[in-house]
Amino acid sequence: MLTNTRNYSLDAYDEIDFIHNYYERLVLEEIFEQSTRVQEGDRDFLADVACVALNRMPPRYIRHDVDMTFFMSPQDIQEIRNKVVHAVTDAINYVESRERGEDVKLPSVDVSLIANRASKPTKAVKESDDVKKVAKPKASKK
Repeated sequence: MLTNTRNYSLDAYDEIDFIHNYYERLVLEEIFEQSTRVQEGDRDFLADVACVALNRMPPRYIRHDVDMTFFMSPQDIQEIRNKVVHAVTDAINYVESRERGEDVKLPSVDVSLIANRASKPTKAVKESDDVKKVAKPKASKK
């Protein structure tokens, strides 16, 4: 339990980046690919775009990237790639519009991903005897 009274020390770690959001690297790489400003060294623009884009992605905190990619299908990987590209494109447009003084709104975004374990088919679990089954009403034929 993380909230117990045990005293954890992070002094042993050179850096505190052993836990990270899976999308951070993907988003930063995509920003660099799409933006000449970032390629030329505009770190403030990079930070602004990254924050906007990452706030549009679902958080996925992991220790190692392989923890996430190991369980993904090629379709999952492509869906994530598409969502990152769209989030970065929208974020660049948004930040540039705000710099011009325009009052813009970001388009809505669907943050659900195929890679969500809850959406994957699972094996049927045998219902225990102490759980009452709920009968479904039969559809009437007309």
